[in-house]
Amino acid sequence: MEATIKFNLPEDQVEFETAINAGKWKSVAWDMDQWLRKQTKHASDEMSEDTYNAFIECRDTLREIVFENNVNLD
Repeated sequence: MEATIKFNLPEDQVEFETAINAGKWKSVAWDMDQWLRKQTKHASDEMSEDTYNAFIECRDTLREIVFENNVNLD
């Protein structure tokens, strides 16, 4: 199976760049998810409960946004 996406350049330049950089954006989201995971998994004893909970909320929200947009980080 083959798929072709066509863009009218230069009019569709922004959409074109979004499409060709989709893999990079996925990597950014995955890296952020992993960073947030690391902040809670390896939290220091000095980290406040509020900070810890903020990291949890951020990661949960990121994953919720990913799910709502029918994409995944795998």
